[in-house]
Amino acid sequence: MLDWLLNGTVQVGDGYLSVREVVGNLFGLGSALLGMRRLVWAWPVGLIGNVLLFTVFVSGELSNAVSEPLWGQAGRQVMFAVASLYGWWRWARLRRDGGASDGGAITPRWASGPERLALLAMAAVGYVLAYALLQQIGSWGPRTEAWILAGSLLATYGMARGWVEFWLVWVAVDVVGVTTLVNAGYYPTAGMYLFYGGFCVIGFVTWWRAERRTTTSGPTGPVEITAEQGVSA
Repeated sequence: MLDWLLNGTVQVGDGYLSVREVVGNLFGLGSALLGMRRLVWAWPVGLIGNVLLFTVFVSGELSNAVSEPLWGQAGRQVMFAVASLYGWWRWARLRRDGGASDGGAITPRWASGPERLALLAMAAVGYVLAYALLQQIGSWGPRTEAWILAGSLLATYGMARGWVEFWLVWVAVDVVGVTTLVNAGYYPTAGMYLFYGGFCVIGFVTWWRAERRTTTSGPTGPVEITAEQGVSA
């Protein structure tokens, strides 16, 4: 079973997917589903997927398409793991304090104006740093992979903070990710990313509705949001 997980492949058309990639993405999907419901288990489930997908992208052997590692894709799994540990700690702490009124670990809210400006600044700085790093270590497509790396980190951080916008950042990351993977010849993987992009739209609508229910439910909603905004990073 372990050998099958580490070395097995699944034929898809003219290419193939490694078993690690399929299983890793299934854990990623499970994490997204749990995150949509705002359950703390979203974070540890996602961490398992991060480990598996890191080994996939760092090998550079997917689908026999290219021989160079996709360091941006691999690096974002490391960033995911770091951000996920933060998100796990934060959501668990909020859940212990009572969580959201609808049973979720966190109450969704829109980021404030200053927070959005900070996100834009972090996106710009993160992209520049990621691009410089990827050029130094060598990567198949540093321009697109830099955005995938920076955007993924911002989206994961936004989820940890409970900002509705984080789903939109994921959509932007998936659009670039699909393009990059198609150009690299990773067609099956690109198909999965396309599916995730559609799922992120559903997640955005779900959190948006939860945020609207909170703000229109009377005095309880605004009090919860104010408390959430007051939690320090």
